[in-house]
Parts: sequence; C-alpha cells; structure tokens
Amino acid sequence: MASVLRWLFDSERGDSGRLIPRWIFLRALGLIYYSAFFSLVFQIRGLIGPQGILPANEYLKMLAEQFGLVSYWYAPTLLWFSSSAHMLTGICWVGMIASVLLVLNLWPRGMLAICFACFLSFVSAAQEFSGYQSDGMLLEAGFIAMFFAPRGFRPGWGETSGPSGASWFLLVWECFRIYFESGVAKILGGDPQWRNFTALDEYYQNGPLPTWIGWYMQHWPHWFHAATAFGTLALELALAWMMFLPQRFRIICFFIVTPWQMGIILSANYTFLNYLVLALGFLLLDDRFAERFLPEKWKDHFLAVKEAKTPALEQPERNWRSTLLAVVRPLKLVVAAVMLTLIFYVTLAEMVWMVKPLGLPTTPVAALEPFRIANRYGLFAMMTRGRYEIEFQGSDDGQTWVVYPFRFKPQDPSKSPGIYAPYQPRFDWNLWFASLSSWRQEPIVVRTEQSLLRGDTDVLLLFAGNPFPHGPPHEIRVVFWQYWFTTPAEKRSQGMWWRRQQLGLYAPTLAREADGRIVVLEWPSASEPRE
Repeated sequence: MASVLRWLFDSERGDSGRLIPRWIFLRALGLIYYSAFFSLVFQIRGLIGPQGILPANEYLKMLAEQFGLVSYWYAPTLLWFSSSAHMLTGICWVGMIASVLLVLNLWPRGMLAICFACFLSFVSAAQEFSGYQSDGMLLEAGFIAMFFAPRGFRPGWGETSGPSGASWFLLVWECFRIYFESGVAKILGGDPQWRNFTALDEYYQNGPLPTWIGWYMQHWPHWFHAATAFGTLALELALAWMMFLPQRFRIICFFIVTPWQMGIILSANYTFLNYLVLALGFLLLDDRFAERFLPEKWKDHFLAVKEAKTPALEQPERNWRSTLLAVVRPLKLVVAAVMLTLIFYVTLAEMVWMVKPLGLPTTPVAALEPFRIANRYGLFAMMTRGRYEIEFQGSDDGQTWVVYPFRFKPQDPSKSPGIYAPYQPRFDWNLWFASLSSWRQEPIVVRTEQSLLRGDTDVLLLFAGNPFPHGPPHEIRVVFWQYWFTTPAEKRSQGMWWRRQQLGLYAPTLAREADGRIVVLEWPSASEPRE
C-alpha cells in the first residue's frame, strides 16, 4: 500500500517514461501563462484599476464589509495588500518573468507557484472580467503542474524526479473532462441545433472574435458543417475515452485531437483555451514514441542522460540537507496526496452532478471553488443564433456622433477579421457577451459610458483610439448592431467582410452636466435578450 501511495503522489518515484511529454507540456504552459499576463499588462488598469471599469479596490472593500475575515478565502488575491495601478501592473510583470523562466526550465516548481499566485490574484478580483472557463482551465492545469514538474533549480529533462502517477492522471483527466463534459452539456442543454447538426452552420460568424479563415469556412457547404457538428459530438462523447486506454490508443487519440484543436485555433479566437487543450494532448504520448521526433543532437543527449541515471545518484548524502529532506519529504507526500485526491473528488462529483444530482458531500467542492482548481466545463452548450455588436459613440452637440474604435471586435465592415489568439482582449470579449443580454444585467456597459464622459485614460486605452483628444465629449450613447458575414459575391463587388444593420440604442444615453453630474438623456426601448 505504501509503495502504491509513493508511486501515485511522490515525484521521487515517478514515471521516468514520460519525461519528453512533460518537458514539452511545461514549456507550452509557460508560453500560455506568458500570453495571459502579456495581454493583461495592457488592459488590467482599464479593467479593474482604481480608475477602471470595475475597480478591484471597491470590490474587495465590499467583500470585507460583507464577509469580514472570510472574504480572504472567498477572494484569494495578493491585491488585498494593495490594488493600486502599480500593484496591478506589477503582478502582470512578475507573472511574465516567472513564465519566461518556466520556459527556460529554471526552477519550474517555483515559477509555476508564482504564475499561479499572480494569475489567481487577477481572477479573484476581476469580477465579470474573469468569468471564463479558460481561466479555470489554466488555473487547474497550473496548480496540478506544480506537483507534476521536476524538482530542482535546473532539472534538465527531470530524470531524477519523474512525474507522479496522480499528477499525470489529473492533467489527462482535465483534458478528458474538457471534451467529455462539453459533449454532455451539448446533449443535456437541449439546443436543437446540436440534435439537427446545424450548430455550426453560422458558428464561424457568431463567435466572440471571428477570424478571416472563419469567413471562408462559413461559406463551405452545409454537409461540411453537419459533418463537423457530428464529429464534435463523436469526439467529445466517445473518442475522448481513448485517453484512458492502452498507450497505442492514446497515441491515436493524440493524432485526432491535435489537428482538431489546430483547426479551431485557425477558425476562431478563443484566447489561450485551445492552446492549453493542445498542450494537454501531448501528455498522451510517452518517451518511446516522442524520442524518435527529437533532433538527433537532443535525442543523443536525452538517451545519455537517462542511461547515466544510476541508483548511486539517488542516494542522498549524509549531511544537514539529507536530514532536512527526510523530514520534509513525508510532509510533501501528505500535501500532494490530500490536494490531488481532493481535486479528483471535486471534479468527479461535478461531472456526476451534470447527469444526476446525487447526494455527494459538497464541503470539498465549496472549499476549492474560490481557487478555481477543480472546475466543471461545458463549452458551446447553447449556440448563438445571431451576431450582435455594441458600439460606443460620443458627441458634443447631440447631433454629430463619433465612434470609439475597438481594437479587436468587428466594427468596420471593410476590415477583415484578424487572428489574435492566444492574446485575450477581455473588454472586447465581455462586450460580445453583453450584446447577448440586457444592459441592466451588464454593468460594464454603463460604467464604460461614465468613464468615457470623465475621460478616464486607463479605460480609453482599451479602445484603439480616442476620437476626443482635447477633452471628453458631452454625451455618450451605445448603439446596437446586428452583423452578418457578406456573401462571396458581395465581397467581390463591394470589398466588404461584413454587412450590418443598426437596431437602436442598447443602453441609456448619458450626458455630463457643467457641475460634473452625469444624467440620462434617453432610455433604450425594451427588447428581449438575444441568444
């Protein structure tokens, strides 16, 4: 029993046959972390800074007043010490530096801990700007990776501390759940588009941030979209189970899911989500398969390192370090066993509850929930049936309205959709979600209007430019549009990627009085939420 526990949770006795996949995965994870922090460093002040749309200091103050000391558990973030603009920018830079060092394979466990703490600090305080499943995916993978990574400051291939069985399984388990739970959500969600295999007929047009490749794929015949919808369900509900079959089946699964994710990356901008799933897929491989693809120089070095590993190297020297290690190692084993077992229980319970509400204990679920390290997934359970866009406009006289240009969202019908992922423009993303709902349920829209009337610099930087460089406008309104991809004939004749129709006001039109007060000039007409 003790040997089984050590194999499951002790990296010192981990599997030495998955060193190359682990090396690849940790390098990829470092790059994904870097992309997350890199995108935040340009946005975080406008999103949750003191002069941002949803200031973190106001949110944390509200939590403290409502929950007292328990609020530190509900919102585990370093921003409790300070939520100033410098602190917000600082956690992004620290996260970027740590992620680069992780890519360079310097003290991977320590760098993973720093990346996790910095990213969790943002997610816990970002409110509506961190409600994405991709954030939970990264935090879950990043946390488990701390137990998966090799020990040491410069571990090389990590041949002296292979990945523990439990940490490897939980990362593959996460990859499996992303697929399988998404398939279950599609079936249980009741969207007839999945039953009729029409879910992808307008998928490339209606997603958060389409790509120019998606424009061309949108115009492929219906049979292709129907086959892709069927293939999606087949992959998520059936083929994903191959991840738990013998190694040859896992390799086949890798060659199915890898091009699938690459296709999604090219046809839609889902930030770092698909890059993370792509990286998790490499854990389906083993050294025997992967080493044949290494450059000859790397392969020789890898084989020499593995052969040089002898029992003599594993014998600790008799000094103070070995004495301390003898005390710490059992404690590390206990921590790893408790945390990884908790994550497996919570994720298993969440998956079971998707199908049937069994009376399983909920305390572990509630305990881990604030840390987003054990999540339930369900991508695209309901497909959007139209593309709606919100546009901010300013005016000094109430007659001539000037548009605030977005950096990434579709706006100019003549501009081709770009490929931005893994960069994540959270402001643009949230406005897409807001367009599917009512302004009363989306406080960021009215708050953005107020910020533009005040001329808040941090919020203005979320846009591609400031059409009022000499001072904020007197009035701000939010116009509502519906967009469609143009047909190939329209694109050839007009050079347009989009056609659009104005639907009216989305939110109240606001004005700034001479004394600085903000008043409502016009209310939008009542409308039903979009799907």
